[in-house]
Amino acid sequence: MGLVPPQKSAWDSAQNGADPNANADGAIQNVGAKSDVLTPSLHISEALAKACGITQTSTSSSFDFDSITLSDSDRGVLTEIAKCMTEGPLRDKKIGLVGRADARGEDEYNMVLGSARAASVFQYLHDLGVTDERVHPTSRGKMDATGTDEAGFAEDRRVDITEL
Repeated sequence: MGLVPPQKSAWDSAQNGADPNANADGAIQNVGAKSDVLTPSLHISEALAKACGITQTSTSSSFDFDSITLSDSDRGVLTEIAKCMTEGPLRDKKIGLVGRADARGEDEYNMVLGSARAASVFQYLHDLGVTDERVHPTSRGKMDATGTDEAGFAEDRRVDITEL
């Protein structure tokens, strides 16, 4: 499929690879909780959704198998996030994007796939005027995947978006 991970920004380098979903103690925060906003391929943290006034929720969240394509619903929510980051309450804030994959396939391939999913969100936000240094794309690949059947695998294929 020719996936290419996103280029690291100066902000990425300054963070020394820290996971944007980690708290001050390094523990991974609960992204994907029931109160988060879901679109077909995105999990938007409750705090970010509340700050931006985003209420749309889908009954499922999943990229298609082996895909990095954003749905129309994803693009609509990302447009709201971009507006919030350029004109609204998140004008001076940074966000983290964590690309994820299901448990099938090789570790390295899934890291690249997760990275490419985060990169697709990163590029869409960039195209809407959000400056690169304010968006921190990373990948967890299949590291946190919990699915054991098709429904679970689908839930693992996403990008988590959190305020940093």
